[in-house]
Amino acid sequence: MNLNQITIGCIDYAASVAFYKALGLNQIVDSPPRYARFECVEGGTTLSIHHVEPERLSPGTMIYFEVPDVDQRVTELEQAGLVFSSPPRDERWLWREARLADPAGNPVCIYHAGENRRNPPWRLSE
Repeated sequence: MNLNQITIGCIDYAASVAFYKALGLNQIVDSPPRYARFECVEGGTTLSIHHVEPERLSPGTMIYFEVPDVDQRVTELEQAGLVFSSPPRDERWLWREARLADPAGNPVCIYHAGENRRNPPWRLSE
């Protein structure tokens, strides 16, 4: 099994499309004002947004995008107008990460874990 796609809710379609394009995702489907799909530049995983009414939005799923250099990418994204809720920092789980939210309030993490993403020191033995 391979994780292929994640779909999250959005309230403002145009703002959400602009946000994910600013993050660097490639938009591959555009069905305004209800649905858009984006492809990650590396790996081929897709992320889609679909319009929901505000009372049905449940922004509880954090989306993680791994980059080689968190500080550099955060600087680039801030220069593009994105606002981070937490700056880059080293976490106790051995990742460097920074956080922000998309226009619908879905939490987004820009991080780098390297080998620790799949093989942290506390990984279970097979």
